[in-house]
Amino acid sequence: MKEREALLQRAAEARRGGRTTEAVAALGAVLDAWPADPVAHNMLGLIALEKEHYSDACFHFAKAAEADPNEAALWMNLASAQRGNGQAEGERTALQRAIDVDQRNLMAQIRMAQLQQRLGERQAAADSWGKVLALTAAMGDIPPALSETLDMARSYVREHKAQFAALIEAGVAENLSAAPALGQRRFQACLDHEFGRRAIYQNHCSGLHYPFLPADEFFDRAHFPWIEALEQRTDAIRAEFLALVAQNGAAVRPYVRQEAGTPENKWTALDGSLDWGALFLWEYGVRNEAICATCPETVAALEALPRADIPGRAPSAFFSLLKPHSHIPAHTGVTNTRAIIHLPLIVPPECGFRVGGETRNWREGEAFAFDDTLDHEAWNRSDHLRVVLIFDVWNPHLSLEEQMLLKQFYATADASRGMNQASV
Repeated sequence: MKEREALLQRAAEARRGGRTTEAVAALGAVLDAWPADPVAHNMLGLIALEKEHYSDACFHFAKAAEADPNEAALWMNLASAQRGNGQAEGERTALQRAIDVDQRNLMAQIRMAQLQQRLGERQAAADSWGKVLALTAAMGDIPPALSETLDMARSYVREHKAQFAALIEAGVAENLSAAPALGQRRFQACLDHEFGRRAIYQNHCSGLHYPFLPADEFFDRAHFPWIEALEQRTDAIRAEFLALVAQNGAAVRPYVRQEAGTPENKWTALDGSLDWGALFLWEYGVRNEAICATCPETVAALEALPRADIPGRAPSAFFSLLKPHSHIPAHTGVTNTRAIIHLPLIVPPECGFRVGGETRNWREGEAFAFDDTLDHEAWNRSDHLRVVLIFDVWNPHLSLEEQMLLKQFYATADASRGMNQASV
């Protein structure tokens, strides 16, 4: 073995010194004694590759890889020789062997993606580029050359997804347009998530979470047969609000009121601020008699609805005032056993509302219902006040029996609060 090592060292030194003939002779001597030696075959392959003798390079790299199949670098060298020799399938096989040794071999994954892209295998190339992007997602100090490759990979994947999405959407367009509105909305969300255009959000309840209810961002209007009748009272409700503010504007209070000593958080900017103000008609089941007395039409409209009646918790109903250039940060609510209704009363341009992955603009007199345990936020980028009537009702997916069970749950929990510290 000392003789082999001496010959390999002599070959390496000769190659570094540009004495190729001497290097080849030393390597030939190694192979005379050890015909399958992977180091000698690899070095001869490198010499052949430098001379662009690709067939010879393929022969020697193949011998080296056969002798040491778990060395990924040998398969990578063979892939380079196969590419030089114009053998795309041979290159693919060699790259795949390198990947089989280690799926995290970044260069093998890059070269496989490049090969598939050259061959016009768009889906396979997009998949391989996706693996490259995943492997490099947490890398720091990325070299400029690699950074350029990754930019190209992102562009390729993005373009491929867009083309594939267009193909799919064209294929389903006729059936989609014929589907009911709810089916259209849900299927479009499915496509948007599949093509990376939106996220799907889950419920996050700070209080009671009721399992197995659909985590839908906006409830379908069909669940609320009374909603059109409510919308027809928009003008009367708006007029009562305007009269109330003109008569008793001081009753507006900050919606966000944190306890003293609360650490700085996302609500700090709105804490004690009238940028987001509220005029409560009901607050956690308690009726504000003074406010309700001045808004008989609004009260009548609300009392005609199937709202939850849970002492200390529901119903709540209030006029929500968002001042110009104000933002309500993304947040989630208490429990998914309720639906939150918005009836927009005063909506200047440049106001918006996002729940999960869907953003809607308020339109005066057009109510909607949403699940506030899904991440949501609101903004008013205009120079004018935005006003919405907000109240809660039961989640429409709960049966009457479930509603009664929930009321009994809360009543029992409250009655035993001294003994039972259930978080509800």
